[in-house]
Amino acid sequence: MFSAIIRAFRTADLRNKLLFTLAIIAVYRLGSFIPSPNVDFAAVQQCLTSVNAAASSADGAGPSQLYQLVNLFSGGALLQLSIFALGIMPYITASIITQLLRVVIPRFETLHKEGQTGQAKLTQYTRYLTIALAILQSTTLVSVARAPGQMFGSACANVALLEEQNAFAILLMVITMTAGTGLIMWMGELITERGIGNGMSLLIFTSIASSFPSSIVQVWNKGEELALAVIGIGVVIVGLVILVEQSQRRIPVQYAKRMVGRREYGGQSTYIPIKVNMAGVVPVIFASSLLYLPALIAQFNQPDAKGQVAPWVTWVSQYLTQGDHPLYMLMYFLLILGFTYFYVAITFNPQEVSDNMKQYGGFIPGIRAGRPTTEFLEYVLSRITLPGAIYLGLIALIPLIAFSLLGTSQNFPFGGTSILIIVGVGLESVKQINAQMQERNYEGLLK
Repeated sequence: MFSAIIRAFRTADLRNKLLFTLAIIAVYRLGSFIPSPNVDFAAVQQCLTSVNAAASSADGAGPSQLYQLVNLFSGGALLQLSIFALGIMPYITASIITQLLRVVIPRFETLHKEGQTGQAKLTQYTRYLTIALAILQSTTLVSVARAPGQMFGSACANVALLEEQNAFAILLMVITMTAGTGLIMWMGELITERGIGNGMSLLIFTSIASSFPSSIVQVWNKGEELALAVIGIGVVIVGLVILVEQSQRRIPVQYAKRMVGRREYGGQSTYIPIKVNMAGVVPVIFASSLLYLPALIAQFNQPDAKGQVAPWVTWVSQYLTQGDHPLYMLMYFLLILGFTYFYVAITFNPQEVSDNMKQYGGFIPGIRAGRPTTEFLEYVLSRITLPGAIYLGLIALIPLIAFSLLGTSQNFPFGGTSILIIVGVGLESVKQINAQMQERNYEGLLK
């Protein structure tokens, strides 16, 4: 492996791409520690210390599930209220919304089918939506920062995180965080164009990987035996995730021979790869966000004159705010199953695949072209999506089960979402580097 890395750096073009990617990642990580204007850095560090103490004692006084998710994607920048506090999350949300809008807006579906020109237009719409979401999310974050108890838990309820709370100071923070998101989006595109590719995913990979050392140290402080057990579990989980992420059903496709002028085309065999996990980590993000909504709405319901709250508010705070509650785990698992089927249905269109095969003279051996091919693809897709959805649900429950059994809370380093992204992006990056090396040499990164 080390010899392969040395070969990669000996190739001048690839070495420049790798060094450029590492430089952009270094700038990204540096920005995660630069506080936004009007933020009391000492107060933020005090609250972070209280959060770590709450995690160590597993008393549940830390941030909510959604804040933990956003903080994970921002590499810890969210809870530090840095200039990159929002991280890449607005871009992820904008990309998902743009994909979903293809179902309800025919113009978006038309652009998707227009090839590179249409994709460039969709990318432009995604950028605009990213900035709009960054403005909305930064405004929400600044509002929450004015009441630190909602962000850091009850231990920080009386700490003032903002030096001033006038309109100009708040507007300056919103503009700074929005600009930070725009800068992150630009850096990700630079990695895609001038680096090794897959820029946005690599920035997410960097954010998540940066939290691993501190999480392992905190687990180690609980006891060496527990730490070794967690690391062993983590190795097994990574192996299983790699196995499932690489698993796919290959549907054979045969193209008939046809004559165009004096040339003969077709006649070759290929396949349609259908992955077991076609949805990636998107259903987990959807489910986490949806489960947080009732708790968010409940926060705005104040007690009445007698100090009593509505029964539904009590029910939400009892069952939908603690990740270790069985009802929360069940609803989380079922939502992931539903969102997996939904997302796969809008990203893989059997009718479109069947029409493209028929147009170019392709057919599945033993299946007639047209409607029978569509029905066969729908049958295969529905069957292979079920184990993929169950796999996603079980992986996502790992940190919640760890919180319940081991008391590691959000600091469990081998959580489902983080492992899915780390493994997926890692495999994709290795493939891209391998492909670039094989363009210049017969040997790739991995033999």
